[in-house]
Amino acid sequence: MERHVPSDHLLRSIDRFVDLSELRSHLRPFYSEIGRPSIDPELMIRMLIVGYCFGIRSERRLCEEVHLNLAYRWFCRLGLEGDVPDHSTFSKNRHGRFRDSDLLRELFETTVRRCIEEGLVGNEGFAVDASLIRADANKQRSADGSEQVDWETMAATRRSVQEYLDTLDDAAWGAASEVKPKFVSRSDPAAQWTGAMKGHAFFAYATNYLIDLNHAVIVDVEASRAIRQAEVGARTMIERVQDRFNLYPERLAADSAYGSAEMLGWLVHERGIEPHIPVFDKSERRDGTFERAEFSYDRRRDLYTCPGGKELRQYRRRFTSPRDGVDDEGFMRYRASKLDCDACALKPRCCPNAPARKILRSIHEGARDMARDIAATDTYVTSRRERKKVEMLFVHLKRILKLDRLRLRGPNGARDEFHLAAAAQNLRKLAKLIPVPMPKPA
Repeated sequence: MERHVPSDHLLRSIDRFVDLSELRSHLRPFYSEIGRPSIDPELMIRMLIVGYCFGIRSERRLCEEVHLNLAYRWFCRLGLEGDVPDHSTFSKNRHGRFRDSDLLRELFETTVRRCIEEGLVGNEGFAVDASLIRADANKQRSADGSEQVDWETMAATRRSVQEYLDTLDDAAWGAASEVKPKFVSRSDPAAQWTGAMKGHAFFAYATNYLIDLNHAVIVDVEASRAIRQAEVGARTMIERVQDRFNLYPERLAADSAYGSAEMLGWLVHERGIEPHIPVFDKSERRDGTFERAEFSYDRRRDLYTCPGGKELRQYRRRFTSPRDGVDDEGFMRYRASKLDCDACALKPRCCPNAPARKILRSIHEGARDMARDIAATDTYVTSRRERKKVEMLFVHLKRILKLDRLRLRGPNGARDEFHLAAAAQNLRKLAKLIPVPMPKPA
């Protein structure tokens, strides 16, 4: 077998970094001590790694390829006489002990630890982004969003429906948005009907990547619904890499979808991370009137000054009980005096259709100002350029690994596929960046 596998084969490079020594002890509580011998879990995991590294999407075809390909047999430790398990074994284990033990998550984190040991991950900068992956769902078998469907009855026979009901209160799934979707898939109701790709709408999930900007190593991955509000996965991933790997990045690069006031405030005030993120701002005006940026804020006196030199305050009298003036959406309102605005020559350019000018200020405005200041630096330009590495990983995921459409259904199925694909990408990264040691002469 050794003579028939080329020395420069991808699997030879990957095999150096696949350490499954703790796999059996991790799964031991989920196996019975009696009955016929079970199929070696290391064999199944190695076969899955082969499938995701080489874009073999079907498990039935994967079994055929491992049976025929000598390099695959060598990597799976089968030899020439070893039997390849039946494809149905993967489904049985995935819905049982693999999912109960969170094995695929552990496999992905093992690749991250190996990347850290090899010096491919630092704490300088991370990037986060999400990409849509088509779900295994068909519009012809969907229900209208306003239609009443007996999900409880369907959950008795469909695993994906039960998973959908279990995640209704999850911030990344059912609770991500109160807006009812236009269509709901009966076969995979957790998948989101979306038209974000500027073409025909489809059912999809979102895979969220958190990567290190040094070598584009995926340090965390999370599945969520395919809507912008579901991008709360970024917080989950940042907290998780700090807890699991003790990684505290100095800066985070992302697009404007992550530039909300709440997200920026969380990064700056709770995590101490520099947000290299465009601020999501709706204060720009297109009618020629003064924008909020033309009003200067005095932090000590807590007021704004307009271009005409007048003051905008929250309150113009004292209250017996102090008020913070923060509404339910986290904004404070600063208003000018109507008398000042009526006598001002700049009123046609300031508030022509209102009696007085009003300015909204977020409670996280300090973090937003910090992000605006960072956006004017050269480091920000570098972060914006390096952020494209995460988009390149999504292209690699869909074109090379062939994960442009999910094969498994439900939130758990999406997590399983995303974990395996991210683990395969990290292993390929290790094989590419860490050269094979040259054999020592006798």
